[in-house]
Amino acid sequence: MTAWSAVNALGRSTRDVLAALDASRTGLRRPTFDLPFSTFVGEVQGELPTLPEEFAAYDCRLARLGWLALEDLRPAVARAVDRWGPERVAILLGTSTGGLDATEGAYRNFVAEGALPGHYSLHQQHDFSALGDLFARSLGAHGPAYVVSTACSSSGKVHASAARLIRAGLIDACVVGGIDSLCRMTLHGFRGLGILSEQPCRPFAKSRTGINIGEGAALMLLERSAEHQPEFVHLLGVGESSDAYNMSSPEPSGRGAREAMERAMGQAGLTPKLIDHVNAHGTATVQNDGAEATAIRTLLGSSVRVSSTKGYTGHLLGAAGATEAVFAIHAVRSGRVPVSLGSDDLDPELGLNVVRSGPPHEIDPRPVRVVLSNSLAFGGSNVCLAIGEPVQ
Repeated sequence: MTAWSAVNALGRSTRDVLAALDASRTGLRRPTFDLPFSTFVGEVQGELPTLPEEFAAYDCRLARLGWLALEDLRPAVARAVDRWGPERVAILLGTSTGGLDATEGAYRNFVAEGALPGHYSLHQQHDFSALGDLFARSLGAHGPAYVVSTACSSSGKVHASAARLIRAGLIDACVVGGIDSLCRMTLHGFRGLGILSEQPCRPFAKSRTGINIGEGAALMLLERSAEHQPEFVHLLGVGESSDAYNMSSPEPSGRGAREAMERAMGQAGLTPKLIDHVNAHGTATVQNDGAEATAIRTLLGSSVRVSSTKGYTGHLLGAAGATEAVFAIHAVRSGRVPVSLGSDDLDPELGLNVVRSGPPHEIDPRPVRVVLSNSLAFGGSNVCLAIGEPVQ
């Protein structure tokens, strides 16, 4: 991993996002748009800049979030294209809702005026594939370009796809990541399931009541090899599994999450004692936190440091895996495990060492060399990324 970027409710640049994370500052707020119910969301603040004229056909909130995240990554991608050649650089992105926000706006226009707005394009603003097209054209990358949608594991899964393409000798570098924007359908959907919290979410807390939804983009440049630099962090392994249990509930014993973690560790050659931190999926629902806690405790024991960053950004759905991979990279580089916001009222039945505010939780002198980052999606699509320093 030679470069990375993130945009979300914590900030509009990678620097601002990571500074807010280090300060344990939440980005959750009341939504700025009307909803018929109460909740908190992780909304990127302020007007987002429009796309340049040559890419105006793709212009929508989803594309604008991705464009902001690209700003911190462009120099590194340009160097990779020059080094490896355009045909050897791929674009693999994940999303859950795609451009649904643009389609909702177009439909409201249709209801009010009897016609879709002239600037609306189903294929360039709604379709998932539009993101891959936009990024490939903008970055001059001519390798494989596609978009994966496996709900909340989407932008974790693309890391596995990129690793397979590199191992197969088809590419040498890949821009991976995820983008999702807030839309009303998603909020209504989670409300209908009874798991949308009216308050800031509280992962692993005894009083947890459900999730908050967020939006954002996170991107990384993966390269086959690069001159050793101390700031680089490695994708050590990726584990994938499928519960095949229920469309919206995790397998209660955490079997799928455990299998994903085991496979990531196996690919990386890691043993439980080498895991310094788990960035948990940690959505703050009763079922998810319970099943994931069982998986972590069964595989790694009760002493490994665990945190959920959903209390900072909300659940970014298709962008969650990549966003939390950036947070894992930052933990390795800074040596600091993020505080799990909202977890002060820790559920003792979970049996986890959740990092919370204040000593002895927040201050821990142990280094962070290897992080497991979990993304566990509806339908039982699970992925775990092992991120850190190579095992000696």
